[in-house]
Amino acid sequence: MTDWRSTLLLFAGIFISTFCFSQEMKMMTYNIKYANENDGENSWSHRKEFITNQLKFYEPDIFGVQEALESQLDHFTSELNTYDFVGVGREDGKKKGEFSAILYKKNLFKVLSAQTFWLSDTPEKISTGWDAALPRICTYALFEDIKSGKKFYFFNTHFDHIGEKARLESAKLILKKIKEINTENFPVVLTGDFNLEPDSEAIQTISMEMNDAREVAQMVSFGSEGTFNGFNFEEPVTRRIDYIFTNAQVKVQKYGVLTDSKEMRYPSDHFPLLVLVEFK
Repeated sequence: MTDWRSTLLLFAGIFISTFCFSQEMKMMTYNIKYANENDGENSWSHRKEFITNQLKFYEPDIFGVQEALESQLDHFTSELNTYDFVGVGREDGKKKGEFSAILYKKNLFKVLSAQTFWLSDTPEKISTGWDAALPRICTYALFEDIKSGKKFYFFNTHFDHIGEKARLESAKLILKKIKEINTENFPVVLTGDFNLEPDSEAIQTISMEMNDAREVAQMVSFGSEGTFNGFNFEEPVTRRIDYIFTNAQVKVQKYGVLTDSKEMRYPSDHFPLLVLVEFK
């Protein structure tokens, strides 16, 4: 007769092998507003503790930030010491200027490769594209889930706030890059502040090839539609300009806009978006 303990161990092994490869991940996009001490009560020194505690509470496994300066990234990796980041400053390809960095939990993911390209006709060079007011970038990395061995791409970007052509061409460029880079059809997540509302041509262009997490969340889409609050606590938040897009290899379970406030103040002038995803 088979020992019951052996049978139990056999079924436990089957259970683990079946379910450990489809674990859920928490992913976020967050325009954190660059560190500026000329913003009065909304200056970085007044809000960095709040935003850091917010991240400690939600504990995203991986998240893209926009407008981050090196000092802010160093602050996060010091205070949230389970995280590391990939990315470069947009002005020199090193440390100068704003980053579109990707922060990730070091114990969960291994970075297999990471690159940044500029949103322009010469993406491999430090450059300002089309009618943009400033240099804009997209940082991406190929990650491996240490536990499951699954590989996936995470792209993070920040579109120009002025150039209409630049925003449309940036959308086309990123879609082109994803096709060129993701030759093995890995799961892809694209996050960012796109400075565009849903009915714009550029967002519609991306939506034709990728899924808007808000629209495809299988269990719940939660929170306000708007994502840009401008630090205006007294006004309704209606402008939706931050997004998380996914390819067909990603199943979005939940989507939320996090509208946390403290003493009638927000931690940033944008709300972060949080999704719960699985890879197919």
